[in-house]
Amino acid sequence: PDFQHILRVLNTNIDGKRKVMFAMTKITGIGKRFSNLICKKAEIDVNRRAGSLTNEEVERLVAIISNPTHFKVPGWFVNRQKDRTTGKTTQLVVNGLIGVCREDITRLKKIRAHRGIRHYWNCRVRGQHTKTTGRKGRVIGMPG
Repeated sequence: PDFQHILRVLNTNIDGKRKVMFAMTKITGIGKRFSNLICKKAEIDVNRRAGSLTNEEVERLVAIISNPTHFKVPGWFVNRQKDRTTGKTTQLVVNGLIGVCREDITRLKKIRAHRGIRHYWNCRVRGQHTKTTGRKGRVIGMPG
């Protein structure tokens, strides 16, 4: 068995020295719980190191990530439920997730929703207090 120190999965470099469950979380759009679920669905021991995976096992993981509903993953578990354009429930990863987030934010800005306006102003969006906190990143009261 050949041990790979770096695996390339879904355009992401994965550290082969970490355990499979935690190594998969390096892929954008996959968290600990979803990673644990796909490892169980692919029948891969979560305590194994990612570098010891065979090509077939990696392909099985990618198949489950790309189409989780075929492998009986519940709809509430995935990160894109009832998409606005297609109406489908899917798990988005890497470039797909980044693009969809950008589209959602531009749609909110375009319809002048409160969240979209907050995004446009680079303010906090989720209802946090901003009177006294969050000043460090920005210069306030500087002339010019």
